Amino acid sequence: MALRMWVSSTANALRVSSTVSRTNFSLSRCFSTVLEGLKYASSHEWVKHEGSVATIGITDHAQDHLGEVVFVDLPDTGTSVSHGSSFGAIESVKATSDINSPISGEIVDVNTKLSETPGLINSSPYEDGWMIKVKPSNPSELESLMGAKEYTKLCDEEEIH
Repeated sequence: MALRMWVSSTANALRVSSTVSRTNFSLSRCFSTVLEGLKYASSHEWVKHEGSVATIGITDHAQDHLGEVVFVDLPDTGTSVSHGSSFGAIESVKATSDINSPISGEIVDVNTKLSETPGLINSSPYEDGWMIKVKPSNPSELESLMGAKEYTKLCDEEEIH
């Protein structure tokens, strides 16, 4: 009983969820980096829109759950991508996952450094670990993406469940 009370009061003080059973307890909260000024998809890709080009990568939350990235398969420049469709794959020591495009458009640049150094996704997901740059064909799709606050809430909810 004392353990349950301690976990509950600690969770409340830290503003995290708590689960207590007779044999164990857990505290959880999303501690991944989420940057202001980016847009986020529920599938854990980020978009940075500057002028006529949008840079796309996976979030810190996504790379953290994947673990050490060992291979990235990205499309060629000039390829079209569609909102919500896969444009590549990322392989980690844990799993292989599709990478979905949060917007539609034409790929104008690909981060070729990821071929030789896929770990850049782990060490710098928002800077050196970007994946593709796209010229959006439907800029209004950006409005359907989440801001930093909404994305943080999504990550917190995933950690709780």
